[in-house]
Amino acid sequence: MVVINPWSKRMQPVIGILTAKKKDGTIGGNGSLFIELQKKLISLNGISFIFTLDGVQDDSIDGFTFIPEKNEWERIISPYPDLVYNRIPFRKSEEEIKNSAFFSHLNDKNIPFFNPGFIDKYELYQLFKEHPILQTYMPATIPAFQKQKLSAFLSQYQTIYLKPSQSARGNGIFRLELATEKKLMLNGIRKSEEFITFDHFWNEWENILREKNYLAQEEIQSKTYNGKRFDLRILAHAENDKYIVTGVGIRQSQKQDITTHIPSGGKLLPYTLFKTKELDFFIESVVEQIGIALSQKFGFFGEFSIDAGISETGHYYIYEVNSKPMSFDESEIETKKIEHLCQLFLQLTVHNNY
Repeated sequence: MVVINPWSKRMQPVIGILTAKKKDGTIGGNGSLFIELQKKLISLNGISFIFTLDGVQDDSIDGFTFIPEKNEWERIISPYPDLVYNRIPFRKSEEEIKNSAFFSHLNDKNIPFFNPGFIDKYELYQLFKEHPILQTYMPATIPAFQKQKLSAFLSQYQTIYLKPSQSARGNGIFRLELATEKKLMLNGIRKSEEFITFDHFWNEWENILREKNYLAQEEIQSKTYNGKRFDLRILAHAENDKYIVTGVGIRQSQKQDITTHIPSGGKLLPYTLFKTKELDFFIESVVEQIGIALSQKFGFFGEFSIDAGISETGHYYIYEVNSKPMSFDESEIETKKIEHLCQLFLQLTVHNNY
């Protein structure tokens, strides 16, 4: 059923959640997030709908809205929303959006666009290395597509991580170790390889490193808890012209120590086990500095998550920043996320509505 212009004038704000279709033609994205946002927005007298670029017209948008009473999605044709929230799950789809006329339509209509897009890991590293505060927390990183530079980098640090510059969730990460003067060990989440020389490694991996824009990053000897390394996962949101910490989770490696991500076998630990005034201060300060730096460089960022760590010597490190945070397994953090997002939607749309 198609409902044309379903929004009551009293429903403010109207949030359009931009996503993309999967290869099979179905709509992708975090469905549970979209549903929870809709429920919270309705309680605040607002409403939301999801849409893809295919549904965008000059004066209206064809999409879907969730009806809590029916517990189902309903197709709608709506006027342009008060704000567009970018939750496109695929980088290729996001490039299509950026190359379309959609952004100019939003600018013409003075509609805010929440979050510019995915972050390239090397662009992020370059930005933070020029920052007076954040540079102290960055592991050494170089592009991995020049043979001599990569070989020298490996010789310098003995063990390095190889990461695709545009991946997420730990996908495609490998640890490369100079096991002896010549022999190399390459370990991934699911496979390991041995190379008798760097040349042998390069001959097999050169094309992969180039095609996926791999980065090389020094391995940080991480602090451990009960003999296993752990990382911090920090969720942050904008609030009243500043950036606040929404929640902090701890992820600990188990069967493999390449990554601590839960889908790859990582374990959840409570932040209270590690909480100190010093660690709280580090988290709060980097959240504020990262939020400002990202928004000044790329455009307004209303949310992001940070993967950070602590070395054996007690030094803090920033490993990654994600512009479209995954769901947290901690229910209290997820609840706060929904609240902060909806309050931010209200804050960003108030000038357009009154």
